[in-house]
Amino acid sequence: MTSRGFRATARTSPEARAVARTQTLIKGAGGIGTVRKTTLPGGLRVVTETLPSVRSATFGIWAHVGSRDETPALNGATHYLEHLLFKGTSRRSALDISSALDAVGGEMNAFTAKEYTCYYARVLDTDLPLAIDVVCDMLTGSLILEEDVDVERGAILEEIAMTEDDPGDCVHDLFAHTMFGDNALGRPVLGTVDTVNALTADRIRRFYRKHYDPTHLVVACAGNVDHQKVVRQVRAAFEKAGALTRTDATPIGPRAGRRAIRTAGRVELLARKTEQAHVVLGMPGLARTDDRRWALGVLNTALGGGMSSRLFQEVREKRGLAYSVYSYTSGFADCGLFGVYAGCRPSQVHDVLKICRDELDHVAQNGLSDDEIARAIGQLRGSTVLGLEDTGALMNRIGKSELCWGDQMSVDDMLARIAAVTPDDVRSVAQDILGQRPSLSVIGPLKDKQASRLHDAVA
Repeated sequence: MTSRGFRATARTSPEARAVARTQTLIKGAGGIGTVRKTTLPGGLRVVTETLPSVRSATFGIWAHVGSRDETPALNGATHYLEHLLFKGTSRRSALDISSALDAVGGEMNAFTAKEYTCYYARVLDTDLPLAIDVVCDMLTGSLILEEDVDVERGAILEEIAMTEDDPGDCVHDLFAHTMFGDNALGRPVLGTVDTVNALTADRIRRFYRKHYDPTHLVVACAGNVDHQKVVRQVRAAFEKAGALTRTDATPIGPRAGRRAIRTAGRVELLARKTEQAHVVLGMPGLARTDDRRWALGVLNTALGGGMSSRLFQEVREKRGLAYSVYSYTSGFADCGLFGVYAGCRPSQVHDVLKICRDELDHVAQNGLSDDEIARAIGQLRGSTVLGLEDTGALMNRIGKSELCWGDQMSVDDMLARIAAVTPDDVRSVAQDILGQRPSLSVIGPLKDKQASRLHDAVA
């Protein structure tokens, strides 16, 4: 089919087969499992984490493409394509794809972010070959038919409407726009009604061919799996699609580049007739490769990462001004964000913002107590391990690590990096991040006088 991303061709030559390289990256125990990586001759990377004690497996394919790779006219194309890869291939209809996994009690889904896309399936270990065949077929053999594009357009517009109906979710998109403006990182992953309506099947096919080359993909699999069997099955699936013919191809590396965010004091208000005002107060954070990210993680946890955090205690426990209040970080290849979210009655929005700003300023100037830091380190270490208690989370960890960092870190190493954070590290990163002038995004039914006072929170 002319619309397919790869061209069917003859079997890969014996010379090409000799190029495959396998490495053992982590040897179990504190790992948690044994992590191995094979690079196939077409530039496709296959990473697995083997845990013989479980009976499930999660198989995923990560694509090195997200919404930040889109032009303004293509905004939403990455997410649109995510939907379309479930609509059918030359071997399977959309019903065939979904029913194949349903028939064995498996789960299949996908997600699109600003810098990557992932397609995955979770099954019993005995059904892993089926999951591999189905997901690889979707990634290499999608038809992207005109009629499917038209049908799925309606579903995506409904998804956009659903997001806009949830101001607690929508305010984070607004905050990204407040911080990054009208560039790729500032635009919504889903796109807008106008850009989604303007996308055509031909433009999406070209986007597919450009970004779904094997050199842009990472295959990740975790659970009761045999690495060499996974490699053979993935290789057979990609060779069947003619996708591993470039014997000299090498995988693309992690994203690079430097983006300086100097946004300060910006305020964006989206007037909505909601019961609550939803606010995000924040500033530039750290890139995901910054060594200070461990200290920032501890700082974030102590400030707004749990029920004992400063913001939760000051805003909710002591004053009852909000039900939900928390802080968060987002790290990209070359920049990042730090934000504080709260949802409160419109009449209380200025009180909430003042408390949050006062706490940020106080920590920037004085740091945190040793007890707060020790508690945050313990909480972060525990949540890190507990968050890896299923094969889906492990697949996400090794897939994202290969795609975004180009290497793997064992759980023991991660815990050691968190434990090594000192009060001076936290104090330094607090000064650097929280000492910046913040920006503010608000969604809610604020009156003119209330709206005019929002700039006080970022002065």
